[in-house]
Amino acid sequence: MKLNIAIAAALATIPFAAMASTEQEKQVEARFKAADANHDGRLTKVEAQAGMPRVYANFDRLDTAKRGYLTMQQIKAAIAAASR
Repeated sequence: MKLNIAIAAALATIPFAAMASTEQEKQVEARFKAADANHDGRLTKVEAQAGMPRVYANFDRLDTAKRGYLTMQQIKAAIAAASR
């Protein structure tokens, strides 16, 4: 009986965790869009400094290809990796 309650409690948190992740993703996308001053889908270091300070602080580490910009996909991947 106690095991069933523990399992039910654990399963009950899954939708909330997914919702929190989705909400976080929406917030990051909105901040990226606002920071992307020229709306090219790429965030330069200058744009990150102005609108996404945490990304700016880690920009060189995140820009593994050393292209001078980050995409939303790269930022999402970094967030996913950090949350593991």
